Amino acid sequence: MYVEVLLELKNKQTDQTYTYKVPDSLEDLVSVGKRVKVPFNHRELEGFILSISDFYDKEYKIAEIINVVDEDVILNEELLNIGKFIKETYLCSLSSSYATMLPKALKASEKTNINKKYKSNLFLNIDYEAALKKCSNNKQKEIIDFIYENDGVEKKEANLISTSSVITLLKKEIIREEQEEMYRLNSMSVLNDTKKVLNEEQQSAFNKIIENLNKPEKFLLYGVTGSGKTEVYMQVIDEVINANKTAIVLVPEISLTPQFVYNFKSRFGSFVALLHSALSDGERYDEWRKIARGEVSIVVGARSAIFAPLKNLGIIIVDEEHSESYKQENNPRYNAIDVAEYRSNLNQIPLVLGSATPSLEKMARASKNLYTCLELKNRINNRTLPICVMVDMAEEIKKGNYILSERLKLEIDAAVSRNEQIILLLNRRGYSTTITCGSCGYTYKCPNCDITLTYHKTKNSLRCHYCGYTIFKKDTCPNCHDELNFYGYGTEKLEQIINQEFPDLKVLRMDGDTTKKKNSYEKIINKFKSGEYDILLGTQMISKGLDFPKVSVVGIINADATLNIPDFRSGERTFQMLYQAAGRAGRQDTIGNVIIQTFNKNNFILKCVAEQNYEKFYNYEMDIRKKLKYPPYYYLVSLKVTSKDYDECSKEATKVVKYLKSNLSETSIILGPTTASVFKVNNIYRFSIIIKYRFDDKLKETLIELDKLFILNKKVNLEIDLNPSRI
Repeated sequence: MYVEVLLELKNKQTDQTYTYKVPDSLEDLVSVGKRVKVPFNHRELEGFILSISDFYDKEYKIAEIINVVDEDVILNEELLNIGKFIKETYLCSLSSSYATMLPKALKASEKTNINKKYKSNLFLNIDYEAALKKCSNNKQKEIIDFIYENDGVEKKEANLISTSSVITLLKKEIIREEQEEMYRLNSMSVLNDTKKVLNEEQQSAFNKIIENLNKPEKFLLYGVTGSGKTEVYMQVIDEVINANKTAIVLVPEISLTPQFVYNFKSRFGSFVALLHSALSDGERYDEWRKIARGEVSIVVGARSAIFAPLKNLGIIIVDEEHSESYKQENNPRYNAIDVAEYRSNLNQIPLVLGSATPSLEKMARASKNLYTCLELKNRINNRTLPICVMVDMAEEIKKGNYILSERLKLEIDAAVSRNEQIILLLNRRGYSTTITCGSCGYTYKCPNCDITLTYHKTKNSLRCHYCGYTIFKKDTCPNCHDELNFYGYGTEKLEQIINQEFPDLKVLRMDGDTTKKKNSYEKIINKFKSGEYDILLGTQMISKGLDFPKVSVVGIINADATLNIPDFRSGERTFQMLYQAAGRAGRQDTIGNVIIQTFNKNNFILKCVAEQNYEKFYNYEMDIRKKLKYPPYYYLVSLKVTSKDYDECSKEATKVVKYLKSNLSETSIILGPTTASVFKVNNIYRFSIIIKYRFDDKLKETLIELDKLFILNKKVNLEIDLNPSRI
């Protein structure tokens, strides 16, 4: 017997299978999708079996596999197909496709040692009466009684009575010890299995999805904030589970809040498994095995949860489908929604994409009936949308209000007097964005990246948010020793200003700096929801997925900031983030008020946010996209040529453009090469090339050949990203 083994090697040249002989002693253990240990180049490596054969037609001698690593199949047939789909769609290696699908403990790599967790249980090894007669003291009898009454106990509980007595009873074989595998995440029992009564809009959406449970129908659930999309999801999943099928629910990492998880676990209890980046390697390994064993019916998680090895899949739901976090930025650069569509077709099941602010591409598909659009136009219980007001900060600065407008201060005071809460959004962390010397012009910049350092006051440090480079700030200019000037502000400085303006209020900050520790995100949310704090301020992580009944005021600080990012999607991202943030206000019985502070009061996109008018924004943005030939009217490919050597990088980027122009059809538009928006990251220079196309039969073949040309180039690297989220 012979097997074809795929090894997880970083070199693109080795993205192929290698043939190994199976010794007779291991023939009964090998299966496609299992890992095996094999000799390779004077090393022992792990790889996945992709095929098995009884014949080998080559003349030269081949090596034998050393052993079979897994008892159970890791990559089932569906996952094997998904890996091939990712390789073909995103032009990456097959080994990297499978590597991104699996938890660290199951990757076919050289140094992975994540063990299963066990607990020791004690049981009577002989008859109860006989056991008591053999006891030599009261402690031993107490342990025997304890085990008998509970039909077995954990060893650590028996040790609390007497460790020495436990050891003695084990030696005499009066009791026995058994190891029981346990999961690191505690399953939650069903706390509230009560379904909410759906309103007319929710019921209509529910009915249309249920009617198509055995078809690969694609639905866009377009519902305003607070319209009850989650309840529709859960009742659909109820029907799926009743049909003995399973479900995947994808949520952006930023929206995978304890609140969202609690809603699902309180409804479905231990039938829910979680897969997201906040899990430890061990926790992720446990959850994966729980899923593969069929112990759960629902998987809730971020992007990579789309690879969950669920059997008998019945539905896939993607909440906040507009989020760019579904697109992986490093290799393989897959989009989880594309994979969700592939699994939907493969299993002949529906895919539901939900959002209050659908991406233009998805809404365009719905307008052409490629997706079925299900609308929830009203908030549940007929609650009103918040009232949005724009404040001109140019006028406020004349009054001496540099960061907080007079209107926002009044709304904060009014909310607190009514015993209500406030959320403040500022999508920039840190204290100051730039520190410059007023005398000599010296500016703190990252030596590794083409970017200024951000000042974090609590640690008196200057940090690069791209490569992590950090230094301590000096009291004076390191160049001329004159006084330093601080420009720009982030959440850390806003927190200080709020504390100065409202000394009696309790403020919580939620950003990348305050949520680094495990469970810190959950602790902050619980503290705010309990009413312990008056104001929650933070970056975009507070803009979606949160439901606080007492929040009546949302303040959006520096609303213009993301509009100025040089990317064709900056307007869309700004609208989505601000609209979602506004939706945190007035979700229960309170009337919501949203204050949008801006220096550009006449900006059309900000006006659409203030009016909470997605349709108006959609039509405006689609017109621009059509004129400029951007998605959804054209597809994009982003190519990044990178190198530590500037001259080599520039030269190769020019060659890439010449190659593209000579091989692609004339209908494709090639832009560049230009320096990337952040030209240098971690001492790597970056040139950018963009391809716009509608239909080009030569494209994929050209990109594959171009990629091959760079395989042996050790100085310059080429990154190919199809349908990038950012350019």
